[in-house]
Amino acid sequence: MTLPTPVTIKPVLALCRVSNLPTVWMNVLAAALLCGAPLQAPQVVLLALSMSCMYCGGMALNDLYDLAHDRLHQPYRPIPAGRIGAAQAWLVTGLLLTTGLALLPAAPHAAGVPAGLLLLAVIWVYDRFHKAYAASVLLMAWARLLVYVVTALALSGAVAAPVWLAAAFQAAWVLALSAVARAEVHGASDRCRWPPVPWLIAAMPLVDGALLALLAGPGWLAAGVAGSALTRFGQRHVRGD
Repeated sequence: MTLPTPVTIKPVLALCRVSNLPTVWMNVLAAALLCGAPLQAPQVVLLALSMSCMYCGGMALNDLYDLAHDRLHQPYRPIPAGRIGAAQAWLVTGLLLTTGLALLPAAPHAAGVPAGLLLLAVIWVYDRFHKAYAASVLLMAWARLLVYVVTALALSGAVAAPVWLAAAFQAAWVLALSAVARAEVHGASDRCRWPPVPWLIAAMPLVDGALLALLAGPGWLAAGVAGSALTRFGQRHVRGD
């Protein structure tokens, strides 16, 4: 009987695209600052961990559903490259998504739990059908918007207008990023000296930081810059696109 190949941490990190996690953390921080609830570090960390698990689980699920496509077009991804088995990837995915949802009841308000379930549903529908339907990019934007909604509901029980504004700006950025990514796939960016998508992903915390600078104080722009720099640093070690 052939034993399964032991999984090292780097393929798991690549499967989950962990280099992009600072973008999620900044989304959570922005929602926490703007929702009107008292800002408490343990609660923010809890929500950041929950949303990080859901993000990483969603990225892993994406690779699992895209396996046939990746074998032809992206053979460097961890599963087609043989660095992690599909069964192991399913286990990682299940653990991450389950953990992300299981953390939400510990937040101050129970309203975060149904919102988290909605986020999981959107993640699944997007991952399952995005290759077949171009309009699925709207689901990707909706999933990112829901990070703010889940955070605000879990912390305050409501979604304040500034949270909706920040979420809408980030969703619009995701749509623009998706348009650039599709153009890149179809060869429209062949002349670019540097791939734009990783840089656009890395700029996501800066979008939050700029809005927070306007709504909560100029010092928060530095947090956005730091988040973008951390994302870009991570992308040098683990691909985020």
